[in-house]
Amino acid sequence: MKVLLDTCVLFPTVMREVLLGVAAQGLYQPLWSERILEEWARAARKIGPEGEPQARGEIALLRAAWPDAVVTWKPSVEDRLWLPDVNDRHVLAAAIAGSADVLVTMNASDFPRNILAEEGVSRADPDAFLIGFFQSDPDPVQATCDQVLATARRLSGEDWQMRALLKKARLPRLAKAVSAQG
Repeated sequence: MKVLLDTCVLFPTVMREVLLGVAAQGLYQPLWSERILEEWARAARKIGPEGEPQARGEIALLRAAWPDAVVTWKPSVEDRLWLPDVNDRHVLAAAIAGSADVLVTMNASDFPRNILAEEGVSRADPDAFLIGFFQSDPDPVQATCDQVLATARRLSGEDWQMRALLKKARLPRLAKAVSAQG
C-alpha cells in the first residue's frame, strides 16, 4: 500500500517516528513531495533557531532511508484539482502522482473524501491509520511504539510513559491500545 504523508503528520516528531517506524516494518510504502518536505523544514522554525537545521538533517536521513518516496508531477495535474484551500492542491497532486492509496493528514476539512475518492485516494487521520495496523497485526506496531518510547526517554531525559507520549503526539486511540497490550 502506498501512503502519502502530509506535512502535518511529518512534523511533530513522535507522530512521524511512529508512522515511519511502521513503514520501516514493511506495512506500507511512504510517499511525500519536495514541497511537503520543505513545508516541514519551514514549520520547524516555530521551535526556535535550531528547529529548521534539525529538520533539514532529519529530512536528509529520510531521503536516505526512502530514496524512492519523493514524487513529482506535471503542473497540469495540480492545475486541474480543486480543494477548499488552493494551497493544499500540491498534496493531492503528490498523492495522485505517487499512486497513493491513502493520504494521511490531520487536516480532514482540507481534503473532502468525495474529492479524494474521485482521484482514487482515501483519507485517514494518523491515529485511525495506525490503529488499523495495530488491530490487524499488533506486534510490529507495538515494537515501533516501544522503540519510539525508548528514544523519547533517552533524548528528553524524562521517564515518559507510553500512553502519555502517544496522547501528546495526538495518537490517543493508539496510546490506549498499545498501553493495554504492553
